[in-house]
Amino acid sequence: MVVSNMERFKDYILEVSNLTVSISNQIILDNITFKLEKGAILAISGPNGAGKTVLFRTLLNTLPYTGKIEWKEKVKIGYVPQILSVRDIPISVKEFLSFKNGANIENALNLVGLNSKEILNKSLGTLSGGQLRRVLIAWAIKDKPNILLFDEPTTGVAGVSDIDSEESIYRMLRNLTKENEMTLLLISHDLHIIREYSDFLLVLNNCVTFFGESKEIMSESLQEAIYGEHVCREI
Repeated sequence: MVVSNMERFKDYILEVSNLTVSISNQIILDNITFKLEKGAILAISGPNGAGKTVLFRTLLNTLPYTGKIEWKEKVKIGYVPQILSVRDIPISVKEFLSFKNGANIENALNLVGLNSKEILNKSLGTLSGGQLRRVLIAWAIKDKPNILLFDEPTTGVAGVSDIDSEESIYRMLRNLTKENEMTLLLISHDLHIIREYSDFLLVLNNCVTFFGESKEIMSESLQEAIYGEHVCREI
């Protein structure tokens, strides 16, 4: 493959080559290859069971794999999982965030749009879905990572208030990453969110069925990649 001058000078924070992951002798990810530029927002989409969360777990080095994952030197990763049940945990927001080293708690909460004076002493179990998601994001950014991984960041979020609205959380994530020069990977099924709040899109169906700019989301070929037949693409 011939590498152009423009390609040569891009500042990549992550390069994945021929990544294959098998669980219980079943191939979950098959020959995944893509690159991510520093400071970009990458949305990852695909049907249930396509391997999206497995990709995150592999990037976090919690699953065995073949192929190559190359992070830029000295990268620090923040991660928010899809599901975290805290309703029965008798712990306050302040106590929860104190378990992790890093920046001032109040500063972390302010960055995610929460008033620290109003929320610090509240129990996690009493928070709304949007408040809890923002607290988990504050946890992820407290030690100032330069890359963030969010697995369905608005799962369990519903409401009419700005704090609880799905759209406001994505706006906050976009602004947070851009203002702090962080790179963001997020899993989403929402085509509007993908188009409005990400730069690039990786569509998985165990293999790569699309990788390119998110603005192509309404193209016929991309709709086919997301909703059509299982066709792997070479990157």
